[in-house]
Amino acid sequence: MDATETSRHIRFSTIFNFRDVGGLSAGDGRQVRRGRLYRSDSLHRIDDIDRAAFTSLGIRTVIDLRRPYEVERDGRVPDFPGLTWRNIHPEHAEWSERPYRPDDDLARYLADRYADLARTGTAGLAEAIGLIADSVNAPVVVHCVAGKDRTGIVCGLTLALLGVSDDDIAADYALSTEAAERFTAWFASTGHAASPGLPPLTCPAEAMTLFLTELREGYGSVEGYLRHAGVTDAQVDALREHLLD
Repeated sequence: MDATETSRHIRFSTIFNFRDVGGLSAGDGRQVRRGRLYRSDSLHRIDDIDRAAFTSLGIRTVIDLRRPYEVERDGRVPDFPGLTWRNIHPEHAEWSERPYRPDDDLARYLADRYADLARTGTAGLAEAIGLIADSVNAPVVVHCVAGKDRTGIVCGLTLALLGVSDDDIAADYALSTEAAERFTAWFASTGHAASPGLPPLTCPAEAMTLFLTELREGYGSVEGYLRHAGVTDAQVDALREHLLD
């Protein structure tokens, strides 16, 4: 399946980057199952208009990758019957600590920031992927603020474990660029100013390709990295068992 297929996008009025991670080829004749893993920007904005659409997905678990102060500032996903909310913050530097500059190569800058997060956020990444691996938690939605960086890393690592090609993972990551344009328009309408040092919300596919390639150079494979982070053999097997058709 083409990673750009728009049928994986699910439209909401107050969420801009919600899509099904399923439908991608795993390279062995199987596909990533639909309706089991979703990715999104922040779900705290779900309003009365979007409640029914969200509920219809039957989501059991929300993995919120935002920093605790971001949750305190903006709030969390509303309570729904049977929904479990988990706030998992993979430790990583603030954007302002390594600010983006206009003459930086965006893909290179993002790949370096993602590598930084993979180095310091091992425990959080392993916990998030462990939750995704447990079929009892499915359907799961993973989100951060814009749904592109922290969410992109967790979903990218998950898809790599499932055997999805780097090109398809990178193409899925790049889909967040269009959503970011809608997010940016909404954010501008709120009158709030962006934090200093933030890069553009553009998601060049090369950033994800660089990140995955260089992660393998350091750990031998994505699976090798995740085992280093704390993901177990049983979790890898369970992930593939329930997320592949």
